[in-house]
Parts: sequence; C-alpha cells; structure tokens
Amino acid sequence: MTARTSRDWLEELVAFDTTSRTSNLAFIDHVEAFLESLGARCERTSSDDGAKANLHAVLGPEVDGGVVLSGHSDVVPVDGQAWTSDPFKLTERDDRLYARGSCDMKGFIACTLAAAPGFAKAKLKRPVHFAFSYDEEIGCIGAPRMIKEMAGKSPRPSAVIVGEPTMMQVVTGHKGLYSVRVDVHGKEAHSSLVESGACATTASVRLMNQLVEEAAALKAAAPADSPFDPPYGTLTVGRFGGGTAVNILARHAWFEALMRPAPWDDGPGLGRRLHDSARALEAELRARAPEARVEVTVMSNVPPLTPESDGEAEQLARQLTGDNSPRVVAYGTEGGQFQEAGFSTVVCGPGSIEQAHQPDEFVGIDQLDQCDAFLAKLKDRLCA
Repeated sequence: MTARTSRDWLEELVAFDTTSRTSNLAFIDHVEAFLESLGARCERTSSDDGAKANLHAVLGPEVDGGVVLSGHSDVVPVDGQAWTSDPFKLTERDDRLYARGSCDMKGFIACTLAAAPGFAKAKLKRPVHFAFSYDEEIGCIGAPRMIKEMAGKSPRPSAVIVGEPTMMQVVTGHKGLYSVRVDVHGKEAHSSLVESGACATTASVRLMNQLVEEAAALKAAAPADSPFDPPYGTLTVGRFGGGTAVNILARHAWFEALMRPAPWDDGPGLGRRLHDSARALEAELRARAPEARVEVTVMSNVPPLTPESDGEAEQLARQLTGDNSPRVVAYGTEGGQFQEAGFSTVVCGPGSIEQAHQPDEFVGIDQLDQCDAFLAKLKDRLCA
C-alpha cells in the first residue's frame, strides 16, 4: 500500500465534522486505529459525558526525553460564513488547500500522521508522543485532563511542540485567556421605590466598571520592552444585557468579559478580586432583597506561554527550523497549559493564523511541505 501523504491525511481529517458543539469520537477512533496499527501505545481521556476524548499515543522506547506533537481536533463553526467550496471537503486552488480546519489545525495533525510510519520504523532512542485534544476552540477545556495524566506518569517528555499555525516559525510566548460570565439576580420593584427592590442592572455596572479600571491597570503595568501587540494585557466586556423596562428595577442582568493576560500579568489575582467584589455586592443587595445573588462563572482559564530561558523545546525547534528570531503572539494556545504542568513548550506549525476561523480557510501546500521536512528532521534527532 502506498504511504499516505500529509495531503492525503488532511483530506481524510477535514471530512470529519469536529465542530466543537459535536462529538470528536469518530475522528479519534480513526486516528487511534491507525496509530495502534503502527504499534503505538494509546490512551484516552474523556469528557464527563463521554462524547469527546483526547488521545495520547506514543511510538518508540519507554524512556524519558521524548518530544510531544500537540494539536486540537476540534474546529470552529462554518455557520453564516460565505464559503466558495464545501468546507468539509478538501479543495485545491492555486497551491492552497481549502477546508475548515485545514489551517487550524488539522494540517499539523495530518503531517504528524503522515510522518508516523517513519517514526515507527526508525530506531528511535527517544519516543515521539502524539497529543490530540478536544474543545480547544471553546476555551482549551479538554487538554488539561490529558496533560495531567501525562505529567503524572513516566516516561516524561522533555519538549512539547504545539502545532498551531505560525508559518513554521518558532513562537516562544503568547498571551493567556481568562473569560467569565457574571449574573446578577436582584428584585423587581417600581423604579420610584429604589429601597423596595434591588436593581440588577445598576449593580452589574459597578462590577463592569471595576473591570474597566482593571484594564487600565493592565495597560499601565506593561514593560517598555514588551514584545506584544498591543504591548499590554487586555480586558474587555464583550456582551451584556438585562432588565425589563426603563421604569422597573431589573430582576436580572448579566455580562461576559474576556481578559488576555500577558505573561507578567496576574490573571488569577484579577479573578480573585472580581469574586471578592461579587460577594460584597451580593451581601449589599441582600440587605434589601434576601433572594438576591451574584454568580461568577469562569468560562475559560488558559495561562499565557512564557518565553523560557534556554528552554529545551525552543532550542530543538530552532535547530529544526533554522529560525532564530524572537517571536510572540497575542492569541492563546494549549501551550501555556503544558508549560504550567512543567513541560518545556513552544508553538510551531503550518499555515497562518490570519486564515484561522475564516470562510475559505486554507493552508498552503508549501507549508505542509515545510512541516513534513521539520518532522523528518525531528525523527533523525530522536534517533541520534
């Protein structure tokens, strides 16, 4: 049988609709069966309802010092987007391969699977790990379960390469992602009788104003040599709503806020301050309305990726790519979660983030070729 190329694999993988709202099990079944046929040792970690799963597979000797190739299986929706071709069927135009997930990030996964038979046949002295997650696109929810299992077992990898699209350039740092929903439940009353009720909308504005002040503090805290664009951590209120009529004290109000902390920002500290303010506001509202409550729900909590001084992952990726330029990005990945668990981590993968989440998403054929060459060099390195 002719070996499947990265393009062949990409054609197979994009045909699986792994939009985050759906199960990814058919995708995982397909990939796991292939890797097991090569002799890989495979382990799944599943979501609470069992509808989704991460896959960790290992080829090579059971020794420390292996390299993890990390990617997420889920993709964002195509609803409402003006595609000129079927988003779940790979289409070539002008040396580009179009499909949902072709860039973000089934292109990288396709390259790793095309390389897997070579890893299996080679006399590896250190193993290669495949780590494919679920629900990255809705807050990096799935990967922590897999990472916890990997961190608690031997053998332990020495480097993680997260294959998010970077045009095969080495990214050593990125901002984090912390998002919350706040629901304020008050008590309705006539707007002239403010002491008889508890206005949820008015109360929620106080918490939103606190976040505006926190955003200003993040901007002021940025060092002069910050490599990010913008150079500071950001915090925005993206959605809000509530109330029934202008002359009624609101029974319910809500808002959703998103923070993208830089590596030097104290994201958890901001979260604690918001929770403390919510508890204080709730106590104040209950003085007039015992049924009042303020609920803070964390929707995502993804740590930033901090550039490492002489990190093993960075050294490896630079040697394989020849890219020695310092580079950070504003978007988040699962890289910060691997790093938080003690793994040396970088981000490096085919395609451009500018194509991610867009209609007519594509990856350049030349980018897959570069990733194939990268993985071939990695194989030789693991044999040395």
